[in-house]
Amino acid sequence: MPGSLGLGLVVGIILALTGAGGGILAVPLLIFGTGIGVAQAGPIGLLAVGMAAVLGALLGLRAGVVRYRAALLIAATGMVLSPAGLWLARRVDNRWLGIVFALTLLYVAVMTYRRAGAPVAERVQVPVCVRDGGSGRFIWTRPCARAMALSGALAGLLSGLLGVGGGFVMVPALQRYTDLPMKSVVATSLAVIALVSMTGVAATAVSGHMDWQIAAPFSAGALAGMLGGRAIASRLAGPHLQKGFAAISAVVAVCMIGKAFA
Repeated sequence: MPGSLGLGLVVGIILALTGAGGGILAVPLLIFGTGIGVAQAGPIGLLAVGMAAVLGALLGLRAGVVRYRAALLIAATGMVLSPAGLWLARRVDNRWLGIVFALTLLYVAVMTYRRAGAPVAERVQVPVCVRDGGSGRFIWTRPCARAMALSGALAGLLSGLLGVGGGFVMVPALQRYTDLPMKSVVATSLAVIALVSMTGVAATAVSGHMDWQIAAPFSAGALAGMLGGRAIASRLAGPHLQKGFAAISAVVAVCMIGKAFA
């Protein structure tokens, strides 16, 4: 389906330009572009975002910036909750599911805009997850493991319920709870998204609820857009781009609420 391919290209470019959280626009694009509901669009968006996240995670592993033990712990709890989110999504009315998605998107838009306009602040307290000065690995404590596990559980539930990768959960969580630099935060969150997304996709495929006629070209387009967008991402990235993404997300959220009550 050529239309799905084009929509996927747009999602891939957005992911390349805005980072892990940009994939949240995949579901609205599918809804408005193909006419399917949130429950049907969610797994397709999850497949596309998951494939793009796999690419980003592999590049991060190659660069040595993925904290893979932390990613595995976070993903483990996310993988448990993702099928539960999928189960719930198929039992909630599409109108209310659309409203929940729109409110989540609106929250992401507000937080993205605020972070883009705020100056970089120094940490005022030591995070619960800190790295050893010699090895660079996390010093695992009970509060650290709990924070990681709960973040993964929330990301997993939302990925199954709404078809989002969970980057808008993981990136702020890793920034808040760890002392990782931003490059490592993004790469580790992509590794988590890749693992959690594939669990949700596999569960949907086994149950027979995946529309492959839309999913295959959409995912191929997203991967191509991700690869192509990386070439211009470094030149366009910055606060203005993030604010633009936030504004578009807010408009899309309002449109989704209007569609739900139409």
